[in-house]
Amino acid sequence: MLKLSFLLIGARAFKARWYVVGMIGLALIAIAVLLAFHASDGIVAAAGRVVGFVFIFMGIGNALRFFGRPNIIARMLSLARAMVLIVIGAVVMHWPAHAEYVLAILFCVVFLVDGIGRIGIGLLVHLPDWRWRALYGSVELAFAVLFLTGWPLPLERSIPICIGVIFALRGWMLIRLSLMFRTLEDEAAILSLPMFAARGWYDNAPVLVDKDVPSTVTDPLIVHVWTPVGSAVVSEHRPVVDRYIAAVDANGVISTGHASLEMQPSLYISHYPAVEFDRSSADFVGALRGTAENDVEGRFQPSYAYEAAEWCPSDANVTFRNFNPRQLHAFWAGYRQDNTYNLTNRNCSVVVAQALDAALEGSLATRSPWLQLFILLTNPDIWIGAMLRSRAYLSTWTPGLVLDYAHTMARIVEKQDVPWSESFGRFLRRLRPGGNGTKGAAA
Repeated sequence: MLKLSFLLIGARAFKARWYVVGMIGLALIAIAVLLAFHASDGIVAAAGRVVGFVFIFMGIGNALRFFGRPNIIARMLSLARAMVLIVIGAVVMHWPAHAEYVLAILFCVVFLVDGIGRIGIGLLVHLPDWRWRALYGSVELAFAVLFLTGWPLPLERSIPICIGVIFALRGWMLIRLSLMFRTLEDEAAILSLPMFAARGWYDNAPVLVDKDVPSTVTDPLIVHVWTPVGSAVVSEHRPVVDRYIAAVDANGVISTGHASLEMQPSLYISHYPAVEFDRSSADFVGALRGTAENDVEGRFQPSYAYEAAEWCPSDANVTFRNFNPRQLHAFWAGYRQDNTYNLTNRNCSVVVAQALDAALEGSLATRSPWLQLFILLTNPDIWIGAMLRSRAYLSTWTPGLVLDYAHTMARIVEKQDVPWSESFGRFLRRLRPGGNGTKGAAA
Protein backbone atom coordinates (compact mmCIF):
# COMPACT_ATOMS: atom_id res chain seq x y z
CA MET A 1 0.00 0.00 0.00
CA LEU A 2 2.76 2.43 0.88
CA LYS A 3 4.64 1.98 -2.39
CA LEU A 4 1.49 2.36 -4.46
CA SER A 5 0.44 5.46 -2.50
CA PHE A 6 3.85 7.09 -2.96
CA LEU A 7 3.68 6.23 -6.67
CA LEU A 8 0.33 7.97 -7.16
CA ILE A 9 1.35 11.05 -5.18
CA GLY A 10 4.78 11.19 -6.82
CA ALA A 11 8.32 11.54 -5.54
CA ARG A 12 8.51 15.29 -6.04
CA ALA A 13 5.88 15.87 -3.36
CA PHE A 14 8.11 14.19 -0.74
CA LYS A 15 11.61 14.95 -2.03
CA ALA A 16 11.97 18.24 -0.14
CA ARG A 17 10.81 16.57 3.10
CA TRP A 18 12.59 13.27 2.64
CA TYR A 19 13.72 13.22 6.27
CA VAL A 20 10.10 13.14 7.49
CA VAL A 21 9.63 9.81 5.69
CA GLY A 22 12.74 8.52 7.46
CA MET A 23 11.51 9.73 10.84
CA ILE A 24 8.20 7.90 10.36
CA GLY A 25 10.20 4.78 9.53
CA LEU A 26 12.26 5.14 12.71
CA ALA A 27 9.06 5.58 14.72
CA LEU A 28 7.65 2.37 13.28
CA ILE A 29 10.82 0.47 14.20
CA ALA A 30 10.64 1.88 17.74
CA ILE A 31 7.03 0.69 18.00
CA ALA A 32 8.14 -2.71 16.69
CA VAL A 33 10.78 -3.03 19.41
CA LEU A 34 8.23 -2.02 22.03
CA LEU A 35 5.74 -4.60 20.78
CA ALA A 36 8.31 -7.37 20.46
CA PHE A 37 9.98 -7.02 23.85
CA HIS A 38 7.68 -5.01 26.10
CA ALA A 39 4.18 -5.83 24.94
CA SER A 40 1.66 -6.30 27.74
CA ASP A 41 -1.36 -8.54 27.77
CA GLY A 42 -3.44 -5.42 27.18
CA ILE A 43 -1.81 -4.83 23.79
CA VAL A 44 -2.66 -8.36 22.65
CA ALA A 45 -6.21 -7.94 23.93
CA ALA A 46 -6.55 -4.60 22.11
CA ALA A 47 -5.30 -6.20 18.89
CA GLY A 48 -7.84 -8.97 19.41
CA ARG A 49 -10.65 -6.43 19.73
CA VAL A 50 -9.61 -4.83 16.45
CA VAL A 51 -9.62 -8.24 14.80
CA GLY A 52 -13.02 -8.95 16.32
CA PHE A 53 -14.41 -5.72 14.88
CA VAL A 54 -13.06 -6.61 11.42
CA PHE A 55 -14.68 -10.07 11.63
CA ILE A 56 -18.04 -8.55 12.59
CA PHE A 57 -17.74 -6.04 9.74
CA MET A 58 -16.98 -8.87 7.31
CA GLY A 59 -19.95 -10.81 8.67
CA ILE A 60 -22.28 -7.86 8.11
CA GLY A 61 -20.98 -7.56 4.56
CA ASN A 62 -21.76 -11.23 3.92
CA ALA A 63 -25.21 -10.81 5.42
CA LEU A 64 -25.94 -7.90 3.09
CA ARG A 65 -24.87 -9.99 0.10
CA PHE A 66 -27.58 -12.51 1.11
CA PHE A 67 -30.14 -10.40 -0.75
CA GLY A 68 -28.13 -10.24 -3.96
CA ARG A 69 -27.48 -13.95 -4.41
CA PRO A 70 -29.17 -15.56 -7.44
CA ASN A 71 -30.34 -18.79 -5.80
CA ILE A 72 -31.31 -20.20 -2.43
CA ILE A 73 -28.10 -22.23 -1.99
CA ALA A 74 -25.87 -19.18 -2.53
CA ARG A 75 -28.05 -17.20 -0.13
CA MET A 76 -27.80 -19.83 2.57
CA LEU A 77 -24.02 -20.02 2.17
CA SER A 78 -23.74 -16.24 2.49
CA LEU A 79 -25.94 -16.28 5.59
CA ALA A 80 -23.99 -19.16 7.16
CA ARG A 81 -20.66 -17.43 6.45
CA ALA A 82 -22.01 -14.21 7.95
CA MET A 83 -23.14 -15.93 11.14
CA VAL A 84 -19.79 -17.68 11.60
CA LEU A 85 -17.84 -14.44 11.10
CA ILE A 86 -20.06 -12.47 13.47
CA VAL A 87 -19.86 -15.16 16.17
CA ILE A 88 -16.05 -15.28 15.92
CA GLY A 89 -15.87 -11.48 16.10
CA ALA A 90 -18.19 -11.35 19.10
CA VAL A 91 -16.17 -14.01 20.95
CA VAL A 92 -12.91 -12.14 20.39
CA MET A 93 -14.38 -8.77 21.43
CA HIS A 94 -16.23 -9.95 24.54
CA TRP A 95 -13.74 -12.58 25.73
CA PRO A 96 -10.39 -10.87 25.11
CA ALA A 97 -8.63 -13.60 27.06
CA HIS A 98 -9.14 -15.82 24.01
CA ALA A 99 -7.87 -13.18 21.60
CA GLU A 100 -4.41 -14.66 21.42
CA TYR A 101 -5.77 -18.00 20.18
CA VAL A 102 -7.87 -16.38 17.46
CA LEU A 103 -4.92 -14.24 16.37
CA ALA A 104 -2.68 -17.31 16.38
CA ILE A 105 -5.09 -19.18 14.11
CA LEU A 106 -5.31 -16.23 11.73
CA PHE A 107 -1.54 -15.77 11.55
CA CYS A 108 -1.10 -19.51 11.09
CA VAL A 109 -3.54 -19.65 8.16
CA VAL A 110 -2.06 -16.54 6.48
CA PHE A 111 1.53 -17.73 6.76
CA LEU A 112 0.63 -21.29 5.74
CA VAL A 113 -1.28 -20.27 2.61
CA ASP A 114 1.19 -17.57 1.56
CA GLY A 115 4.23 -19.75 2.24
CA ILE A 116 2.92 -22.71 0.26
CA GLY A 117 1.89 -20.35 -2.54
CA ARG A 118 5.31 -18.72 -2.74
CA ILE A 119 7.16 -22.02 -2.81
CA GLY A 120 4.76 -23.65 -5.27
CA ILE A 121 4.65 -20.75 -7.71
CA GLY A 122 8.41 -20.26 -7.40
CA LEU A 123 9.06 -23.86 -8.41
CA LEU A 124 6.44 -23.81 -11.17
CA VAL A 125 7.36 -20.50 -12.80
CA HIS A 126 11.07 -20.80 -11.92
CA LEU A 127 11.86 -17.09 -12.05
CA PRO A 128 15.47 -15.96 -11.57
CA ASP A 129 14.84 -15.23 -7.87
CA TRP A 130 12.96 -18.46 -7.18
CA ARG A 131 15.46 -19.53 -4.49
CA TRP A 132 14.78 -16.37 -2.48
CA ARG A 133 11.06 -16.94 -2.94
CA ALA A 134 11.37 -20.49 -1.66
CA LEU A 135 13.42 -19.30 1.34
CA TYR A 136 10.85 -16.60 2.13
CA GLY A 137 8.06 -19.16 1.90
CA SER A 138 9.95 -21.55 4.17
CA VAL A 139 10.30 -18.83 6.82
CA GLU A 140 6.55 -18.23 6.60
CA LEU A 141 5.88 -21.94 7.09
CA ALA A 142 8.15 -21.88 10.14
CA PHE A 143 6.08 -19.02 11.58
CA ALA A 144 2.91 -21.01 10.87
CA VAL A 145 4.29 -23.95 12.86
CA LEU A 146 5.21 -21.54 15.65
CA PHE A 147 1.63 -20.28 15.91
CA LEU A 148 0.18 -23.77 15.53
CA THR A 149 2.25 -25.37 18.29
CA GLY A 150 3.14 -22.44 20.54
CA TRP A 151 6.76 -23.62 20.54
CA PRO A 152 9.46 -22.52 21.21
CA LEU A 153 7.72 -19.29 22.29
CA PRO A 154 4.31 -19.15 23.95
CA LEU A 155 1.55 -17.44 22.01
CA GLU A 156 1.47 -14.41 24.32
CA ARG A 157 5.06 -13.68 23.23
CA SER A 158 5.09 -14.88 19.61
CA ILE A 159 2.11 -12.75 18.53
CA PRO A 160 3.63 -9.39 19.63
CA ILE A 161 6.94 -10.41 18.07
CA CYS A 162 5.23 -11.20 14.75
CA ILE A 163 3.35 -7.89 14.76
CA GLY A 164 6.61 -6.16 15.66
CA VAL A 165 8.41 -7.76 12.70
CA ILE A 166 5.68 -6.47 10.37
CA PHE A 167 6.06 -2.94 11.75
CA ALA A 168 9.85 -3.13 11.57
CA LEU A 169 9.82 -4.19 7.92
CA ARG A 170 7.54 -1.28 7.03
CA GLY A 171 9.75 1.10 8.98
CA TRP A 172 12.90 -0.14 7.24
CA MET A 173 11.21 0.30 3.88
CA LEU A 174 10.35 3.94 4.72
CA ILE A 175 13.92 4.66 5.84
CA ARG A 176 15.29 3.25 2.59
CA LEU A 177 12.70 5.21 0.62
CA SER A 178 13.59 8.48 2.36
CA LEU A 179 17.28 8.09 1.49
CA MET A 180 16.36 7.32 -2.12
CA PHE A 181 14.11 10.40 -2.28
CA ARG A 182 17.08 12.46 -1.12
CA THR A 183 19.24 11.48 -4.11
CA LEU A 184 16.54 10.98 -6.77
CA GLU A 185 17.10 13.16 -9.84
CA ASP A 186 14.29 15.50 -10.81
CA GLU A 187 14.02 13.91 -14.26
CA ALA A 188 13.76 10.34 -12.93
CA ALA A 189 10.53 8.58 -12.03
CA ILE A 190 9.92 7.00 -8.63
CA LEU A 191 9.65 3.69 -10.52
CA SER A 192 13.41 3.85 -11.12
CA LEU A 193 14.11 3.35 -7.41
CA PRO A 194 15.54 -0.07 -6.42
CA MET A 195 12.46 -1.05 -4.40
CA PHE A 196 10.50 -1.11 -7.67
CA ALA A 197 13.21 -3.05 -9.49
CA ALA A 198 11.91 -6.57 -8.77
CA ARG A 199 11.98 -8.88 -11.82
CA GLY A 200 13.31 -6.06 -14.01
CA TRP A 201 9.78 -4.85 -14.77
CA TYR A 202 10.69 -1.18 -14.31
CA ASP A 203 14.02 -1.09 -16.08
CA ASN A 204 12.35 1.33 -18.52
CA ALA A 205 11.00 3.71 -15.88
CA PRO A 206 10.46 7.16 -17.42
CA VAL A 207 13.30 9.67 -17.50
CA LEU A 208 11.81 12.99 -18.57
CA VAL A 209 14.48 14.57 -20.76
CA ASP A 210 12.39 15.13 -23.89
CA LYS A 211 10.84 18.60 -23.59
CA ASP A 212 8.93 18.30 -26.88
CA VAL A 213 6.33 15.81 -25.62
CA PRO A 214 3.38 17.66 -24.04
CA SER A 215 2.17 16.88 -20.53
CA THR A 216 -1.36 18.11 -21.11
CA VAL A 217 -4.02 15.46 -21.66
CA THR A 218 -5.86 15.94 -24.95
CA ASP A 219 -7.00 12.36 -25.60
CA PRO A 220 -7.92 9.69 -23.07
CA LEU A 221 -5.81 6.69 -22.17
CA ILE A 222 -7.67 3.43 -22.77
CA VAL A 223 -6.75 0.00 -21.42
CA HIS A 224 -8.13 -2.72 -23.73
CA VAL A 225 -8.50 -6.28 -22.41
CA TRP A 226 -9.40 -9.47 -24.23
CA THR A 227 -10.22 -11.86 -21.39
CA PRO A 228 -9.59 -15.58 -22.10
CA VAL A 229 -13.21 -16.61 -21.67
CA GLY A 230 -14.51 -13.54 -23.47
CA SER A 231 -12.53 -14.08 -26.64
CA ALA A 232 -12.49 -17.86 -27.10
CA VAL A 233 -15.12 -20.51 -27.80
CA VAL A 234 -15.16 -22.30 -24.47
CA SER A 235 -17.42 -25.30 -23.90
CA GLU A 236 -16.77 -25.73 -20.17
CA HIS A 237 -16.43 -22.71 -17.92
CA ARG A 238 -14.19 -22.55 -14.85
CA PRO A 239 -14.91 -19.07 -13.42
CA VAL A 240 -11.68 -18.21 -11.57
CA VAL A 241 -9.30 -20.02 -13.96
CA ASP A 242 -11.02 -18.63 -17.07
CA ARG A 243 -11.01 -15.13 -15.63
CA TYR A 244 -7.44 -14.86 -14.41
CA ILE A 245 -5.29 -17.60 -15.97
CA ALA A 246 -6.42 -19.27 -19.18
CA ALA A 247 -9.37 -20.79 -21.01
CA VAL A 248 -9.37 -24.07 -22.91
CA ASP A 249 -11.32 -24.18 -26.16
CA ALA A 250 -13.13 -27.17 -27.66
CA ASN A 251 -9.90 -28.31 -29.39
CA GLY A 252 -7.91 -28.36 -26.15
CA VAL A 253 -5.89 -25.22 -27.03
CA ILE A 254 -5.10 -22.95 -24.11
CA SER A 255 -5.70 -19.22 -24.52
CA THR A 256 -4.46 -16.67 -21.99
CA GLY A 257 -6.10 -13.53 -23.35
CA HIS A 258 -4.51 -10.25 -24.35
CA ALA A 259 -4.15 -6.66 -23.14
CA SER A 260 -3.12 -3.40 -24.77
CA LEU A 261 -3.02 0.31 -23.99
CA GLU A 262 -4.00 3.12 -26.34
CA MET A 263 -3.62 6.89 -26.37
CA GLN A 264 -4.84 8.25 -29.66
CA PRO A 265 -3.60 9.33 -32.06
CA SER A 266 0.10 8.68 -31.53
CA LEU A 267 0.63 5.81 -29.11
CA TYR A 268 -0.44 2.17 -28.99
CA ILE A 269 1.19 -0.38 -26.66
CA SER A 270 0.64 -4.03 -27.53
CA HIS A 271 3.33 -6.68 -27.18
CA TYR A 272 2.83 -9.96 -28.99
CA PRO A 273 4.97 -12.91 -30.18
CA ALA A 274 6.41 -12.37 -33.65
CA VAL A 275 5.27 -15.87 -34.62
CA GLU A 276 1.86 -16.70 -33.24
CA PHE A 277 1.66 -20.05 -31.50
CA ASP A 278 -0.92 -22.12 -29.67
CA ARG A 279 -0.26 -23.94 -26.44
CA SER A 280 -1.73 -27.35 -25.76
CA SER A 281 -2.39 -28.54 -22.23
CA ALA A 282 0.63 -30.84 -22.48
CA ASP A 283 3.27 -28.14 -22.91
CA PHE A 284 1.58 -25.16 -21.24
CA VAL A 285 3.24 -25.78 -17.86
CA GLY A 286 6.68 -25.76 -19.48
CA ALA A 287 5.86 -22.49 -21.22
CA LEU A 288 5.13 -20.86 -17.86
CA ARG A 289 8.77 -20.90 -16.82
CA GLY A 290 10.01 -17.33 -16.91
CA THR A 291 13.53 -18.34 -17.93
CA ALA A 292 15.59 -17.42 -20.97
CA GLU A 293 14.81 -20.61 -22.91
CA ASN A 294 11.21 -19.41 -23.20
CA ASP A 295 12.20 -16.02 -24.62
CA VAL A 296 10.98 -15.51 -28.18
CA GLU A 297 11.08 -12.65 -30.62
CA GLY A 298 8.15 -10.32 -30.20
CA ARG A 299 6.41 -7.66 -32.22
CA PHE A 300 4.54 -4.49 -31.35
CA GLN A 301 1.10 -4.25 -32.89
CA PRO A 302 0.41 -1.00 -34.81
CA SER A 303 -3.06 -0.05 -33.53
CA TYR A 304 -6.19 -1.19 -31.79
CA ALA A 305 -8.13 -1.00 -35.05
CA TYR A 306 -5.64 -3.43 -36.61
CA GLU A 307 -5.94 -5.93 -33.74
CA ALA A 308 -9.73 -5.71 -33.63
CA ALA A 309 -9.94 -6.29 -37.39
CA GLU A 310 -7.44 -9.18 -37.33
CA TRP A 311 -9.12 -10.89 -34.42
CA CYS A 312 -12.06 -9.35 -32.52
CA PRO A 313 -12.82 -6.25 -30.45
CA SER A 314 -11.74 -6.29 -26.83
CA ASP A 315 -14.47 -7.39 -24.45
CA ALA A 316 -13.52 -4.87 -21.72
CA ASN A 317 -11.83 -1.48 -21.51
CA VAL A 318 -11.06 1.17 -18.89
CA THR A 319 -10.60 4.89 -19.66
CA PHE A 320 -8.33 7.39 -17.89
CA ARG A 321 -8.14 11.17 -18.25
CA ASN A 322 -5.97 11.95 -15.23
CA PHE A 323 -2.50 10.82 -16.33
CA ASN A 324 0.78 12.19 -17.70
CA PRO A 325 1.26 11.64 -21.48
CA ARG A 326 4.90 12.71 -21.28
CA GLN A 327 5.73 10.00 -18.76
CA LEU A 328 3.88 7.44 -20.85
CA HIS A 329 5.81 8.39 -24.01
CA ALA A 330 9.11 8.25 -22.10
CA PHE A 331 8.35 4.76 -20.81
CA TRP A 332 7.33 3.45 -24.23
CA ALA A 333 10.43 4.92 -25.90
CA GLY A 334 12.59 2.83 -23.59
CA TYR A 335 10.55 -0.38 -23.55
CA ARG A 336 10.22 -0.76 -27.31
CA GLN A 337 14.01 -0.87 -27.77
CA ASP A 338 13.80 -4.59 -26.91
CA ASN A 339 11.08 -6.72 -28.48
CA THR A 340 11.84 -9.91 -26.48
CA TYR A 341 8.64 -11.69 -25.44
CA ASN A 342 8.27 -14.12 -22.52
CA LEU A 343 4.91 -15.62 -21.59
CA THR A 344 5.52 -15.15 -17.87
CA ASN A 345 7.96 -12.30 -17.40
CA ARG A 346 7.60 -10.00 -20.43
CA ASN A 347 4.13 -10.41 -21.88
CA CYS A 348 1.32 -8.15 -23.09
CA SER A 349 -0.16 -7.69 -19.61
CA VAL A 350 3.20 -6.93 -17.98
CA VAL A 351 3.91 -4.04 -20.35
CA VAL A 352 0.39 -2.62 -19.96
CA ALA A 353 0.66 -2.68 -16.15
CA GLN A 354 4.09 -1.00 -16.35
CA ALA A 355 2.83 1.63 -18.78
CA LEU A 356 -0.19 2.37 -16.61
CA ASP A 357 2.01 2.84 -13.54
CA ALA A 358 4.33 5.14 -15.49
CA ALA A 359 1.41 7.23 -16.75
CA LEU A 360 -0.25 7.51 -13.33
CA GLU A 361 2.82 8.48 -11.31
CA GLY A 362 2.09 11.78 -9.59
CA SER A 363 -1.53 11.82 -10.76
CA LEU A 364 -2.64 12.58 -7.18
CA ALA A 365 0.09 15.14 -6.44
CA THR A 366 -1.02 17.90 -4.08
CA ARG A 367 0.35 20.69 -1.92
CA SER A 368 -0.61 18.62 1.12
CA PRO A 369 1.06 15.27 0.34
CA TRP A 370 0.84 13.97 3.92
CA LEU A 371 -2.89 14.53 4.06
CA GLN A 372 -3.21 12.88 0.64
CA LEU A 373 -1.15 9.93 1.88
CA PHE A 374 -3.45 9.50 4.88
CA ILE A 375 -6.54 9.67 2.65
CA LEU A 376 -5.10 7.06 0.30
CA LEU A 377 -4.12 4.67 3.08
CA THR A 378 -7.70 4.75 4.36
CA ASN A 379 -9.11 4.03 0.90
CA PRO A 380 -9.92 0.30 0.47
CA ASP A 381 -9.22 0.59 -3.26
CA ILE A 382 -5.55 1.19 -2.45
CA TRP A 383 -5.63 -2.06 -0.48
CA ILE A 384 -7.10 -3.84 -3.50
CA GLY A 385 -4.50 -2.31 -5.85
CA ALA A 386 -1.65 -3.35 -3.56
CA MET A 387 -3.07 -6.87 -3.32
CA LEU A 388 -3.28 -7.16 -7.11
CA ARG A 389 0.30 -5.96 -7.51
CA SER A 390 1.43 -8.51 -4.91
CA ARG A 391 -0.34 -11.34 -6.74
CA ALA A 392 1.23 -10.27 -10.03
CA TYR A 393 4.70 -10.18 -8.45
CA LEU A 394 4.26 -13.71 -7.11
CA SER A 395 3.34 -15.08 -10.55
CA THR A 396 2.79 -12.57 -13.37
CA TRP A 397 0.36 -10.02 -14.76
CA THR A 398 -2.51 -11.59 -16.69
CA PRO A 399 -5.27 -9.85 -18.69
CA GLY A 400 -7.75 -10.55 -15.88
CA LEU A 401 -5.47 -9.02 -13.24
CA VAL A 402 -4.71 -6.03 -15.47
CA LEU A 403 -8.43 -5.42 -15.98
CA ASP A 404 -9.08 -5.47 -12.23
CA TYR A 405 -6.02 -3.28 -11.58
CA ALA A 406 -7.09 -0.74 -14.21
CA HIS A 407 -10.63 -0.57 -12.76
CA THR A 408 -9.18 -0.09 -9.28
CA MET A 409 -6.77 2.65 -10.35
CA ALA A 410 -9.55 4.42 -12.26
CA ARG A 411 -11.70 4.54 -9.14
CA ILE A 412 -8.79 6.16 -7.28
CA VAL A 413 -7.30 8.65 -9.75
CA GLU A 414 -10.42 9.59 -11.68
CA LYS A 415 -12.04 10.87 -8.47
CA GLN A 416 -15.01 8.59 -8.87
CA ASP A 417 -17.53 9.06 -6.09
CA VAL A 418 -17.50 5.54 -4.66
CA PRO A 419 -18.82 5.13 -1.07
CA TRP A 420 -16.22 3.87 1.41
CA SER A 421 -18.49 0.98 2.35
CA GLU A 422 -18.68 -0.13 -1.29
CA SER A 423 -14.88 0.02 -1.66
CA PHE A 424 -14.45 -1.93 1.56
CA GLY A 425 -16.96 -4.49 0.32
CA ARG A 426 -14.84 -4.98 -2.82
CA PHE A 427 -11.78 -5.51 -0.64
CA LEU A 428 -13.56 -8.14 1.47
CA ARG A 429 -14.67 -9.97 -1.66
CA ARG A 430 -11.03 -9.97 -2.80
CA LEU A 431 -10.08 -11.81 0.37
CA ARG A 432 -12.32 -14.73 -0.53
CA PRO A 433 -10.61 -17.58 -2.46
CA GLY A 434 -12.90 -17.09 -5.47
CA GLY A 435 -13.03 -13.30 -5.30
CA ASN A 436 -13.00 -11.19 -8.33
CA GLY A 437 -10.67 -12.78 -18.19
CA THR A 438 -7.92 -14.64 -26.95
CA LYS A 439 -5.64 -13.59 -29.12
CA GLY A 440 -3.74 -16.66 -29.45
CA ALA A 441 -2.47 -18.62 -26.55
CA ALA A 442 0.54 -16.49 -25.85
CA ALA A 443 -0.67 -12.94 -25.53
